[in-house]
Amino acid sequence: MAQHWQEMLPIDRYTVAASGLLHDYDRKVLTLLYQPLIGSVCFSLYMTLWAELEENRLWSSSNSHHSLMNFMDMGLKDIYEARLKLEGIGLLKVYVNKDEETRSFIYELLPPLTPEQFFLDGMLNIYLYKKLGRNQFMRLKRFFSEQKVKTATGYEEVTKAFQDVFQSGHPGSFEIDDEVVQLMNESEVEGYIGRQEQEGIQIGNEDFNFELLQAGLNESLVPKKAITVKVKESISNLAFLYGIDPIQMKNIVISAVNEDNEINIDELRKSARDWYQFQNQDQLPSLIDRVQPAIHQTHKKQPETQEEELIRYLEITSPRQLLKDISGGAEPSKGDLQIIEDVMFQQKLLPGVINVLIQYVMLKTDMKLTKGYVEKIAGHWARKKIKTPQEAIDLAKKEHRQYLDWAEGKKTASTTGNKKKPIRTEMLPDWFDEKSSASAKKKEPQQQISEKDQYELEMKKKELHEKLKKLRSQEVTD
Repeated sequence: MAQHWQEMLPIDRYTVAASGLLHDYDRKVLTLLYQPLIGSVCFSLYMTLWAELEENRLWSSSNSHHSLMNFMDMGLKDIYEARLKLEGIGLLKVYVNKDEETRSFIYELLPPLTPEQFFLDGMLNIYLYKKLGRNQFMRLKRFFSEQKVKTATGYEEVTKAFQDVFQSGHPGSFEIDDEVVQLMNESEVEGYIGRQEQEGIQIGNEDFNFELLQAGLNESLVPKKAITVKVKESISNLAFLYGIDPIQMKNIVISAVNEDNEINIDELRKSARDWYQFQNQDQLPSLIDRVQPAIHQTHKKQPETQEEELIRYLEITSPRQLLKDISGGAEPSKGDLQIIEDVMFQQKLLPGVINVLIQYVMLKTDMKLTKGYVEKIAGHWARKKIKTPQEAIDLAKKEHRQYLDWAEGKKTASTTGNKKKPIRTEMLPDWFDEKSSASAKKKEPQQQISEKDQYELEMKKKELHEKLKKLRSQEVTD
């Protein structure tokens, strides 16, 4: 993913559009249901763009991003990051028109889901529950629900039908001349002002291996026709939300088949949620609890070498668990979790790649997660379209010197001049073995490591090897 200044500049102009009329009730939905998930900055950006639309109109006048920065008292980088979150959660579509000198955008505001859609979404409602807790979640559910009129006790509906009130005229009253017919058939407008119901977030089916799932399903238990388009969409979302691979999904799908040999989507969601909570001590997931999707796992068989064991560990461990392992079992800080979740959301890096990033950054910055450093490397990996831990490891080795300069705050090679480079005393991740690269061995000076750091590094290696050995034995017994 490109840096914000590559995507837009203060002089670039934008126009706000809306896919349909936004209602005042949408403000409550955005404030109480979306704001806890996207944060106050994103909420403020949406409201600011909304305010630029004239009442009952779907287009605003043109404006510059510099004006938007003044309106919000915010830097362009923060506005860009907030824009990405609005895009990801389905509240904004962005269109760009580029020519040689100028660049202009259309920001199309999308309406939020209705409360009913949101609370039945199967993904956003889970994240909201995780964010707010049971009491606040149930309070919001009651806030957005009400008793239906027809269920009020003691009342009987006596509403008259159309035909009970109106009569149709005689045939002569329907005669219209050619001019009226032509006027009715003319279509001078592209569309009428109105509102279409917003669709929920959908994870692409390409991220889940349906062929592997169907290969494991018995036709007599789950007919192929039961895997409908809606069922596939639900399976993709649940696999993303709970980190379920096709092998684990098989039993979940079987448990949701009803007596008509159809898959009940509500039962499918319940079974997936029960499976996750059983695996995670009744906890519900957040983004940082995801593990590497099965389609992007490189070692699906039993690991044979130490390197394969490490890759397997990085693939089947969530970023939260990795941080916990590095801390010797202590829960990660909210600040560290927020940094990782922001990177996963904005840069769209997969969990296994994030794990390599965590290992590399923490060992290069004295076991601290530095937000700017994490984002800079993550942006580089996103632009390189890194999908697997192995690809991340290879790129980290290749760009090691560049990343060192970033860590030390060097912007360009020219800033250092001809000064003599100090000998670095640094720790490296277990997977970082410069001996494995002949070219690197020729070009790079041997790392100088103190006895204390060498001892700490060896202890960390032993600790990781023990965890991998334990993990391997658990897989065998399973």
